[in-house]
Amino acid sequence: MATATTGTGPGGPPGSPPPPAPPAAEPPPSAKLLRPARMHTGDVLRVGATGLRTRPLRAWLSALGIAIGIAAMIAVVGISSSSRAELDRQLAELGTNLLRVEPGTSMLSGEEGVLPYEATAMVARIEPVYAVAATGNVSDANVYRSDHIPEGQSGGMTVKAAELDLFDTVGAELADGVWLNAATAQYPTAVLGSAAAEQLGITSVGDGVEVYIGGQWFTVVGILEPVALASELDLAVLVGWDAAATYLGFDGHPTTVYTRAEEQYVEDVAGVLAATANPEAPDETSVSRPSDALAAKNAVDTAFTGMLLGLGGVALLVGGVGVANTMVISVLERRSEIGLRRSLGATKGQIRVQFLAESLLLSALGGVGGVLLGTAVTAVFAAVREWPTVVPYWASVGGVAATLFIGAVAGLYPAVRASRLSPTEALTAQ
Repeated sequence: MATATTGTGPGGPPGSPPPPAPPAAEPPPSAKLLRPARMHTGDVLRVGATGLRTRPLRAWLSALGIAIGIAAMIAVVGISSSSRAELDRQLAELGTNLLRVEPGTSMLSGEEGVLPYEATAMVARIEPVYAVAATGNVSDANVYRSDHIPEGQSGGMTVKAAELDLFDTVGAELADGVWLNAATAQYPTAVLGSAAAEQLGITSVGDGVEVYIGGQWFTVVGILEPVALASELDLAVLVGWDAAATYLGFDGHPTTVYTRAEEQYVEDVAGVLAATANPEAPDETSVSRPSDALAAKNAVDTAFTGMLLGLGGVALLVGGVGVANTMVISVLERRSEIGLRRSLGATKGQIRVQFLAESLLLSALGGVGGVLLGTAVTAVFAAVREWPTVVPYWASVGGVAATLFIGAVAGLYPAVRASRLSPTEALTAQ
């Protein structure tokens, strides 16, 4: 009977397992030295900050150039945004639903039209309208502080007959005194607009405070604060509708009808106001929305902001040139250091990363400082003007991102130049 045989390992007895393979030979020490050490993020930051620590004054001045540019941009955006927020707050308080109806110019005769006596009552019948009041210009009636002032020296002030609901309709506020009521509106009493009171030298009301209007003394019973949505009232002296007719010969025709409508129907009401207020000549009637003037002012401010942002960009570019100049000088001064690092095994890439990181750190320092400085300027300016402080987050993030981009561009050439220095050339450089 045949028997199976087992293999034998080399040099071993029959049936023994094969010997293990010999271990792989370790590379010689010289081969390990040929592989450059790997730089981690912490190493890059530490090496990049070396130049900033050894030359603090130069680094501070270069960062200051970047910071000024960023601070200018942040301050411009922040102040503009704060102003816009204040405007939005004012409009939210005053409302954007105020419409104004005035007589226009006749296309045939070229003369100014006249609103009918019933204009206010007809406008009040429009369903979405919840408040309406009118003023009427009192022609040939000037206002003076004394009856010894020559006629004609009115100082630009106007005299207007005012309906009692005018105060609430335009959202006016009193600086002193009271508004006209059903009793005082029939007698020679007056309420002064803010600019008119200042021009007349009247700061408060009281016994004996009077103004001379059209040959008649009127007692001053109130002074208005500036009216944002009806600025024409600031330089006006307002008297009761009946008193204007009795003492000043007012003809009773309204010249401006102020209308408040429900917000969602403002455009619809504006479309029918002219035909409603003056059915016989709607083409000779103009309708305006006072809040549009504030919106136009906001558009002008936005254009001005764009110009200032351009100036801030120029300042930022100048700061970038300063960073580039600092980095080029740093490369020239540190050639021995570069040569020593190259001799110890640093690669061209590591030298590039070192100087690029230094440039980015310098720019980031200026960018963060500029954002803080610009925010502080905005906060102080807004506090002085009693505005809300608003600095858009995109402006802060964009400012730092812009500085990092400029730092990368400014540091790229010096970093490449440093990496191209051979160890021998760098060590022998004086």
